[in-house]
Amino acid sequence: MSTAVTTDRSFFGHPKGLGLLFATEMWERFSYYGLRPLLVLFMAAALNEGGFGLERTQASAIVGIYAACVYLASLPGGWIADRWLGLRRAILIGAVLITGGHLAIGVSGFAGAGIGKIFFFLGLVLIVLGTGLLKPNISAIVGDLYPEGGARRDAGFSIFYMGINTGAFVGQLVTGYLGERVSWHWGFGAAGIGMAFGLLGFWLLAGKLLGPIGADIVRDPNAAVQAKQEQTVRTSTFAGLGVLALVFALAAGGVVTIDPQQVGGAMTFVLVGIAVAFFAYIFAFGGLTSDEKKRSAVIFVLFVFAAIFWAAFEQAPTSLQLFANDFTDRNMFGFEIPATWFQSVNSLFIIIMSPVFAALWIALAKRNIDLSSPSKFALGLALAGVGFLLMVSAANQVVASGGTALVSPWWLIASYFFQTCGELFLSPVGLSSMTKLSPRRYVGQMMGIWFLAASVGNLVAGLVGGHVDPTKLEQTPAVFSGTAIALFVSTGILLAMIVPIRKMMASVK
Repeated sequence: MSTAVTTDRSFFGHPKGLGLLFATEMWERFSYYGLRPLLVLFMAAALNEGGFGLERTQASAIVGIYAACVYLASLPGGWIADRWLGLRRAILIGAVLITGGHLAIGVSGFAGAGIGKIFFFLGLVLIVLGTGLLKPNISAIVGDLYPEGGARRDAGFSIFYMGINTGAFVGQLVTGYLGERVSWHWGFGAAGIGMAFGLLGFWLLAGKLLGPIGADIVRDPNAAVQAKQEQTVRTSTFAGLGVLALVFALAAGGVVTIDPQQVGGAMTFVLVGIAVAFFAYIFAFGGLTSDEKKRSAVIFVLFVFAAIFWAAFEQAPTSLQLFANDFTDRNMFGFEIPATWFQSVNSLFIIIMSPVFAALWIALAKRNIDLSSPSKFALGLALAGVGFLLMVSAANQVVASGGTALVSPWWLIASYFFQTCGELFLSPVGLSSMTKLSPRRYVGQMMGIWFLAASVGNLVAGLVGGHVDPTKLEQTPAVFSGTAIALFVSTGILLAMIVPIRKMMASVK
C-alpha cells in the first residue's frame, strides 16, 4: 500500500497525499500568518484603540519570542513524533491545539482587560505547542512520499511550499482587513476558523490518501527497550508541560514579571546552545555511521546560514511591518491599504514563482545541471541582501525629510520580491535537504533542527525590528544596512565552503 501511495502521480504528477498535506499546511499557515502581522500593531496600539499600549521594542520582542518558540517547539515535537506518537497523530493533536489557541485569542477581546490578556497569551502558548507537533512532522511526511529522492522530491517540496504561501497570502488579507478595520479580535478569530478547516480535512482524509505513511514510529526490535523509550518521552513531555503551566500561572498572577527584551536576549544564547548540544550528542552517542556523520555536519552548516537568512527575512512582521505602517504611502484611488496587506506581497510572489522554480529544478536536472544545496543557499542569502539594500535607500529618504515624507510602496514591494527569490532558493531546498541528509531514525528531530534555525532567526528579527520608530528616525536605515551587510558577508563565507560541503554530500541523491 505504501508503494501505491508513493508511486501515484494523480496530483499534478505527484502523489495524492501531497494534495492533502498541501491543504492542511495551507490552512495552518492561513492561521499563523493571518495572526502574526496583527500582533505588533495590536500590542503597540494605545489602550483606547483596543491594544495593550506597549512600547514598540517590547511588542516587537514579544513577537520575536513567540515566533521563535513556535519554531523551537519543533525540536521536541519531532522527538515526540519519532519516539512516541508517530507523525500523523502528532499532526492531528497539533492541529487541535492550534485551533484552540487561535480561538482563545479571538475571544480574549470579550473577556475584559485583565482576563482577556490571560486568554491572549494562553492562546499564543497553545499555538506554540500545536505548531511544534504539526510543523516538522508534516514536512517529514512530504519527504516520505518520495523515497526515490532526486529532483521530483525537490519539485514536490516546491509545490508544498506554494500551499504554505497560498494560506499566508489569503490569511493576511482576510485577518488584516478584519483586524485593522473591524476589530483586532475579529481578525484573530478568523485565523482560528481557518485552522479548524485544516484540522477537519486531515482528520477525515489522512488514512485514505497517505496509507501507512506516518502512521507508526520506527520501533526498536527489543520490546522492553521500546517501552522504556516511550515512557521516557511521555514523562519528559508531561514534566515539561507542568513546568510551562507553573511559569504561566506565576506570570498571569503577577508573581513574576517578564521583560521581553531581556528574555529574548538570553534565549538567543540558549537556542544556539541547544543546536550545538544536539549535534554534539548525536555525533558522540547517536550511533551514526561515518557517512551519516558527514551528512549531519552538512545539516549543521546549513542550519547556521539558514538562521542568518531568517534573522533578515523574518523582520517582515516587525521592522518592515512598522515601516509600512508609518513611512509608506498607502493611499490608492482613495482607499487606504491596510498596513498588514503588505505582508501578503511575499506570499503572492511565492505563489507565482513556486511553479517556475519547481520546473527549473527538473529542467536543470534533465540537462545534468544540479546546483548543490549550499550553492542555492548562497544565492538566497545574496538576493535577500539586495532586498534590504533597497530598504536602506527608502529609509534614507524618510530621514532626509525629517520623517514627513511617505515613500512609494514600490520600495517595499521590490524588497519583498528579492527576499522572495532568496526564500525560494533557500527554504524549500532546505526542507528537502533535511529529509535527504537526515539519518532515518532522526528525521523528525532533524526537521526540528531546521525549524530551530528559523527560531533563532525570528528571535533576532524581533529584537532588532522594534527600532523602526518615527521618534528615532536614524535607527531605521541602521537596521536595514546592518542586515544587508550581514547577508552579503555570509554569502561570501558560504561560497568559500561549497567544494568541501559538496564532497561531504557525495552519497546523497
